[in-house]
Amino acid sequence: MKQLAGLDASFLYLETPQMPMHVGALHLLELPVGYDGDYVEDLREHMRARMPLLPALRRRLVAMPLGLSNPGWVDADPDLEEHIVEIALPENSGMAELEAQVGALHPVLLDRSRPLWKFHVFTGVESGPEGQPRVALYTQLHHAAVDGQAAVALAQVILDLSPEPRAVEALAARGKKRGRLGTVGMLSAAVSQQWKQTVKLARSLPNAASILGGMAVKSLGGAAAEASVDKLRTLLANVAAQTTAVVRGKAAVSNLGPAPRTRFNVSLSDKRSFAGVTLPLAELNRTRKRHQASLNDAVLFVIGGALRRYFAKHGPLPRKSLVAAVPVSTRAAGDTTSNNQATMTFMSLGTHLADPAERLAHVMAASKAMKAQMSQLKSLMPTDFPSLGIPWLMQAGAMLYGRAKVAEKLPVVANVVISNVPGPQLPLYLAGAQMLTNYPTSIAVHGLALNVTVQTYNQSLDIGMMACGEALPEMGELAAYVEAAFMELQALPVVEVVEPQPAPVVKKAVVKKAPAKKVAAKKTVAKKVAPAKRRVTKAA
Repeated sequence: MKQLAGLDASFLYLETPQMPMHVGALHLLELPVGYDGDYVEDLREHMRARMPLLPALRRRLVAMPLGLSNPGWVDADPDLEEHIVEIALPENSGMAELEAQVGALHPVLLDRSRPLWKFHVFTGVESGPEGQPRVALYTQLHHAAVDGQAAVALAQVILDLSPEPRAVEALAARGKKRGRLGTVGMLSAAVSQQWKQTVKLARSLPNAASILGGMAVKSLGGAAAEASVDKLRTLLANVAAQTTAVVRGKAAVSNLGPAPRTRFNVSLSDKRSFAGVTLPLAELNRTRKRHQASLNDAVLFVIGGALRRYFAKHGPLPRKSLVAAVPVSTRAAGDTTSNNQATMTFMSLGTHLADPAERLAHVMAASKAMKAQMSQLKSLMPTDFPSLGIPWLMQAGAMLYGRAKVAEKLPVVANVVISNVPGPQLPLYLAGAQMLTNYPTSIAVHGLALNVTVQTYNQSLDIGMMACGEALPEMGELAAYVEAAFMELQALPVVEVVEPQPAPVVKKAVVKKAPAKKVAAKKTVAKKVAPAKRRVTKAA
C-alpha cells in the first residue's frame, strides 16, 4: 500500500456531486477504410495488453481506519467490461451531440471501489468526408491519480505512432502480492507516514526562509532590509510591485489584488456544459512570433478576447480586468510519476481594454511579471503535508462550502481557470484508429464556474471548455467567440521598431601651416543624425 500525498488526497476530499474531480478528454477517432469489426472489443484487447505498463490504471483506493488520514493505493486488476463501455448515439451524430454527451456524463462520479478511470466509446458518429467510419471516445481519470502532465505520460503508453499497434514487452512479474494490512498495521502505516511528512515539511522550512529572505533583501535593498522590521512589513507590497509592468508607459499591469465579480463566481450546480474548439497551430505560431509573444501569451489573449465578447453581449462587462487562475507545473523534467505536481498562479487578461493591441501588450507584460515571481516561489509550494484529521475537516468543509454558497460571499481572486498542457506534435493512433481531436475536459470548482484547458496535438491547438450549465448555458456562443478572437489576433498590425543608426564619426580637418603666416584651422562640427522614427506595417 502507498498512501496518497496531501495534494493528491485533497481532490478526493473536495469532491461532491456538484464538483466532480476527474479530468480527461473527448477524442474523435477515424477507423481504417473498410473496417467492420467491433471497436469496443478491440479497445478492450488493446488496453489489456498495455495494462502491465499502466500502474495508475490498476490500483484502487483503500481507506484508513476511521478516516483519520489519507487513503492509500493498492493493486487491483480492472474489469475492462466495466471500465470501457459503449454508448450508442443516433446515426450521423456530430460534435453538438458529442459535446452534449460529455456535459451529461461529466457530473457522474467515478466508483471509488474500482480503479478511478473510465472510457466511454460513442458509436453512431457521422462518417468522414470520404466515408471513413468514425467513433468518439470520452475518457475520465480522477485528479487524485494524475495531473495534466501525468495524463500525457499515460497517453504515450496507450497510443501508437501508426495504425499497427507496436509490440509491447510485458513487464517482469510484479512480485508476490502482499497480504492486506490489518487495522493495526494500517494505523501504524498512517502514523509512520505522518512522521515522514512532518520531517519533510520541517526540512523544507530553512530553504523557504532563505528564498523569502533573499527576495526581501533584493526587494528592499541590502542590509537595510534585514535590519528593519518596519521595512519587512512592506515586503508584501513590494512583492506585489514586482509583479507589475508598464504598458506603453501608461498603465501598470498587476496580477495581484481582487478580481471583479462575474456570473462565473458562483456556487456550482450538478449540470455541465462543454464545447471543443480547434485552432490551426502553425498559423497561431506564425502570428504570435510576429508579435514576439509566447504560445501561452497567445492563448491568454484569445481566451480573454472571447470572454470580453461574451460579457459585452450577456453583461455586464467589468470595468476591471478579468483574472485567470493559471496552473503551473512544478514537475521536474523527465518525471512521469502518476501524481499531482502543480501549483496555481494568477494572470490579468486585460479584458477592460477595447484596443486589441493594448490588450496583447497587457497580457505579455502580466505574463512576464508572473514568470519572474513564480521562478522563485514555485519551489516553496508543498505537494505533501501531514494529514491527521484532514479528511474529516476537508470533506465537511467542501460540503458546507457548496450548500452555504460561500463562493458568493468571499472576495473574488479569479474569474476563470486557464490551463495550457503541452502535447504531441504528430498524429497518434488508438487500437488502430487515428485520433483526430484531443479536447481536454477538466474541473470547474465553486467560485470558478468555467475551466478552459488547451493542449497542442498534431498540427492543432485543441481547446476544451467545461462550465457549470446554469452559470454558462451559452457555451456554443463562447466557442464561436474563441474563433473570432483568434482572427482578431491574426489581424493585429505588427509594430516594427527600427533601431536608430549611430551618427557617423567625422574627423577634424587638418590644415598645413603656411610659410608666411599662420592659418587657423576651421572647426568642423558633425551634424546630429536624428534617430529613425518607429514605423507601423500591417501583417501580411
